[in-house]
Formats: sequence, structure tokens, C-alpha cells
Amino acid sequence: MQTVRLPDIDLAVEDQGSGPPVVLLHGFPLTHAIWAGQIAALAKKGTVPICAKHPPGRSGKWGLSPFSGRCRMIAPDLRGFGQSSITPGRVTIPQLADDLAAMLDALGVSEPVVLAGLSMGGYVAMQFFQAHRQRLRGLVLCDTRAAADAPEVARARLQTADRVEREGPGVLADAMLPRLFSPATPVRRPELVEQVRQMILGGNPRGLAAAARGLAERPDFTDLLPRIDLPVLVVVGSDDAISTPEEMGALARAIPGARYVQIAAAGHLSPLEQPAAVAAAMAEFL
Repeated sequence: MQTVRLPDIDLAVEDQGSGPPVVLLHGFPLTHAIWAGQIAALAKKGTVPICAKHPPGRSGKWGLSPFSGRCRMIAPDLRGFGQSSITPGRVTIPQLADDLAAMLDALGVSEPVVLAGLSMGGYVAMQFFQAHRQRLRGLVLCDTRAAADAPEVARARLQTADRVEREGPGVLADAMLPRLFSPATPVRRPELVEQVRQMILGGNPRGLAAAARGLAERPDFTDLLPRIDLPVLVVVGSDDAISTPEEMGALARAIPGARYVQIAAAGHLSPLEQPAAVAAAMAEFL
């Protein structure tokens, strides 16, 4: 990890490997650590499983293939999360996207990047396309959605933000953990659930609350999807109960030429639950 100093905050950033830059954006209320498997797989040359080509929305067969590329994997803790600076009050999706542009400047990254975002990170990725299109080579949209919150969902986010400030991040852990994983994961891999619980509990209540308030007013990107004019990979866990395969399939169909990959035995946190499968889909795309 390194500290990248921006005009008004410091971002904690993991920066591994060399080659074409790939930026990884985590979801709410997590940290960059959810991408550990993809960083390990794609920051160096090696052999990763590659899925045979298949039509969108259908499963393919996996086999081993050399990943001859080597990427510079850049994974920040977004403003208010992990080891990055806290901005109390409210942090918006456009603000997070502009932070990324400033981060790339600070790191000396001038070439276009592939930007991968999970859930909230996907919202930031779509906003980045809208505001900083010239800095993009491609997008990976993982377990996310294009639509804005319905009014009742937005109100619930604001109420949750107030509770988190009063009671701490345990409010989020209790509410979110049951919906984040494939049904089999808590039974077969309870340590993974505990890892995510501790990641949430380690969050700063003011930072988490500020992000929740920003999420409540995030833009609706539905009309943006047909205008995305670069390569896009859409990834979803087959058991995602938050951004369902049906919703993600519709998102993929709305983007011209997008690739769609469904990850078996994964819920909303597919990069963490099935790191090899997600790394393979990304390697094939890259």
C-alpha cells in the first residue's frame, strides 16, 4: 500500500505489477481487499483458467491457458473507506470519480486504463466514463446496476447513514451480510463471511455514513448504457440477490458489444467468492 496525496484527501492505494493499467474499485461498505485474487493473478505472467467463448448469458467450459500479459493493478480504498481519508457529511459518486482522475495524475498514469468496478464501484466506473471518457480503454462492470435508487430505497439509505453514525458499522454488517453471499458460502466457507464482517466493522462510521448519503442520490445511468463506446465486460454472480443475473443481463444487452459472464456459486461479491473465475474472465477480456 502507498499513500497518494490529492488536493484535499489522501488515498491508500495498492499498486502492483507493470504493463497496461487496470484500476479496481470496491463496493460499499468494503475496501480494495476484495480484489486480492485478481491482483495476484493479473499483476504477473502465468497460467490462469480461461473460459471458452460462449454466447452472452450462457455458461462456458473452463480450461487452462497462458495469460501472457502483465498488468499494472491499481486498487484504491475510495474516499471514506479503508485507510483513505474521511470526508464527513456526504460523498457523491461524481466526487469519487473525480478522485480517480486525480489519483491517476498523481501516479503518473497518462495512458487509458481499464476500469473495473464492483457494485458501488460500478456506479463510479459509469460516472468516470461520463466525465473522463478519454482516460478509459475499457470497463468491467461487476455485480452492479445502472438504475438509481427508488425513493423509498434512498430514504432507507439516509436513515441507515444516521444509524451508522450513532451506533457504528455493525448496523451495516448485520443488515448486509446475509445478502452478500451465495447460499452455500456461509456453510462451506464461514471464514470468508467473517473476513467481510471484519472488513465492514473496521470502517469509519463517518466515512461510511457519508458514502451512504451519496449513494442515495446517485445518478441514473440507464440512458448512458447505449452510448458506451468502448469494450465492456459484465460479470455477475449466479446467486447475486442484489444485482441479479436478470438485471445484469439486461444491462449487458443495453451496452453495444458488451460481453456477459455469469460466475457460478457466487453472490454479490463474486471477485471474493470465486477469485479464480473472475480473474479468468478478466484475463480473457484483457
